[in-house]
Amino acid sequence: QVQLVESGGGSVQSGGSLRLSCATSGYTYSGPCMGWFRQAPGQEREWVGSIDSDGLEMYADSVKGRFTISQDKAKRTMYLQLNSLNSEDTAMYYCAAATGAPICTALAVDYGYWGQGTQVTVSS
Repeated sequence: QVQLVESGGGSVQSGGSLRLSCATSGYTYSGPCMGWFRQAPGQEREWVGSIDSDGLEMYADSVKGRFTISQDKAKRTMYLQLNSLNSEDTAMYYCAAATGAPICTALAVDYGYWGQGTQVTVSS
């Protein structure tokens, strides 16, 4: 009924770029907020950024200036452009849709719908 599917991950060299996609189905995309999270092995899930229903974006300090979130409402798809990648960006990247709050937050618990994740690996 409602699902989010990430794609676009892969293995790249340091300094390289990737563009991740989050395709949605159902009514999830029309919610108040969608976000990107990432999780590296042995680490907690980390908020990367989010975009609200008006297209306003927020980013974690660790990625600000390098990553960009965009959306194509007609295609019901959200994107994450990752530039200037380094080894610390290696993680499983997830897209998510907020259900627990009317605005964007950096808390994973406020996002009720999640994709399966797409792996990003950055090598030196």
